[in-house]
Amino acid sequence: MKHIVLTLLLILSSCKSEPKTETVGDKEIDPTVHAMWHSFTESYLEFKKEELPDSWYFHNTKEDADRLATLTLNGKKTAMTSGLHTWYKEANADLPTVGTKHIVTDFEGKARAIIKITAVDTIPFNKLSKEGAAMDMGSNVEPLKKWKKAHWDFFSSVMAEKGERPTEDMVIVFEKFERIWP
Repeated sequence: MKHIVLTLLLILSSCKSEPKTETVGDKEIDPTVHAMWHSFTESYLEFKKEELPDSWYFHNTKEDADRLATLTLNGKKTAMTSGLHTWYKEANADLPTVGTKHIVTDFEGKARAIIKITAVDTIPFNKLSKEGAAMDMGSNVEPLKKWKKAHWDFFSSVMAEKGERPTEDMVIVFEKFERIWP
């Protein structure tokens, strides 16, 4: 199960960009990530001593990653589903923390926005509201239907690796965030 959690985290947090100047573990960081963080901390000196936040892109395709980064930058995407609650338990990992900052990138790893987690909820898959789905999808056009299909398909494929199947009442971790830069 740790493999599944690591796979999910890599999908959510990997950057694929050129040129690279620094690596953290096996992850290469685009120079725009450092530049964005520097600009932010120069404008908000109270964060100057904070370490560079994790940088990552949404989803696992260029089209989706770039689209979701743009929706975040435009303030339309204000939430994300970060996985199943059981994955955190099995990995003995803490749930995301309110106040944590992340740098959202496009698929190539170019920094697009800095977000801060404002709320973390654990809710059954079938209890996510239309409003929550709209915040995650960044759209008001059939958001719940689209959210359910996209996430059901993802959870199905990941869980199949362990011979498991998703259920309507599986508990998800749902994070709300605000864009704080630019």
